[in-house]
Amino acid sequence: MARTDQVDGVAGDGTFRNGMDYLRWGSGPKTLLFIQGGPGSAVPRGLLRRMFRRQFDPYLAAGFAVWIVTRRRNMPSGYTMADMAEDYAQVIDEEFGGRVDLVVAESFGGMIGQYLAALHPDSFDRIALIITAAELSDWGKDIDSRMAEALAGGDAGGAGTVFAEYLLTGKRTRWLRRLMGPLIGGGLSAGSDYPPEDLLTEARAERTFNSRSVLPKIRGPVLLICGGSDRFFPAEVASETARLIPDCTLVWYEGQGHLRVGSSGRVARDVLAFVNGSRG
Repeated sequence: MARTDQVDGVAGDGTFRNGMDYLRWGSGPKTLLFIQGGPGSAVPRGLLRRMFRRQFDPYLAAGFAVWIVTRRRNMPSGYTMADMAEDYAQVIDEEFGGRVDLVVAESFGGMIGQYLAALHPDSFDRIALIITAAELSDWGKDIDSRMAEALAGGDAGGAGTVFAEYLLTGKRTRWLRRLMGPLIGGGLSAGSDYPPEDLLTEARAERTFNSRSVLPKIRGPVLLICGGSDRFFPAEVASETARLIPDCTLVWYEGQGHLRVGSSGRVARDVLAFVNGSRG
């Protein structure tokens, strides 16, 4: 590890030898590796850090040390989800003794997590895939590509306007999205220290992502949590994903969309129940 610091009451943050940044909370005997969404990944700071901390408090109380690990920097332009999974497998091998107790992989991170589970099944004991599936919808590809292009071009307000489409759809709310754009964009770009080109690389990886061929290779038990109204990963694709994974527990959050599921306090409870053997 490149460095470990005491910052803002956090146990430590730094950079691993392969260039992936991390933030660690807690010192419990069990290890949780969190693979965050995207495009773009950064160690959370400020308000976002406090929000993340609340999200992970139940895991800390259950005896986990939580490690939020970003993607590597300056990825080649043709980097795929499988390549990113190799980076996480390398970190687990080099920094965690070859195995972690739990992987929680969310949204974009969940796409990486599917490849990690299929290609490196011995790198973890349990894996939970949150608001993800075997393929991103065309709507999701378009939204994320436009947002990544705006952020990479330095147009935070434009990126915020695109992000507002997550919440406000249709032509009638276009004026409101434009009004909200600069405010949302400031939050999207705050503390983002990744190279702009990495955003575009991740957006390209999303557009070509399709994990159907590798899902049957997953050996261990998988928890898949999906929203019944998620436009990024529609219900029919999520159901297909669960069928393709040999040992998969699919939990539906009925009537909930992508952002609402991702921010739900219920996720940690369901993941811990899965880890502790209550898988219904």
